[in-house]
Amino acid sequence: LDTAVRKSLTKDGRAYTLVDTVGFVRRLPTQLVEAFKSTLEEVGNADVILHVVDGSHPDPVSQIEAVNEVLAQIDGVEDIAQIIAFNKSDVMQEPMRLRLQSLYPDSLIVSAASGTNIDRLRTRIENLLPSPHVHVKVTLPYSDYSGSLLSRVRENGIVKSAEYKDSGVELDAFVGDSLAAKLMQIAL
Repeated sequence: LDTAVRKSLTKDGRAYTLVDTVGFVRRLPTQLVEAFKSTLEEVGNADVILHVVDGSHPDPVSQIEAVNEVLAQIDGVEDIAQIIAFNKSDVMQEPMRLRLQSLYPDSLIVSAASGTNIDRLRTRIENLLPSPHVHVKVTLPYSDYSGSLLSRVRENGIVKSAEYKDSGVELDAFVGDSLAAKLMQIAL
């Protein structure tokens, strides 16, 4: 039950990580249930959940329901923006396409094979990602934890300056809310 991890950049240069988990299967064998749940534990820390559904499946609605049952058991998921993308539009039957668009009007119908609507999907993801809008000017002490936070600022924020002084790193940056809070907690 491995996951695939890919790095990507938004059009405005924000870095983000896509984590592709295993597909959901109803009635998993007992020995796989715990491994499956542990694969998804990190979903509660996501900024956006992209649920890719096989649009050529005879019953994609049941696939969505199976995913939602599992997601409902993960703390914090109810507050995370979700996108449903029905893949394989190139082989999807028209009656199914119309039904899915009616049931899930905010969903996207895409094709990874042909590239249909992939740009729209990327834009939708990018629009839901947090943007670094909190201006912080802090001095961070030299420690492994602040070094880790500084790396996150460089990856997810906009660094105006970072000067290494005797007292610590004087940082001037724009970051998201949660990262700003963490920086303020350890600032000198």
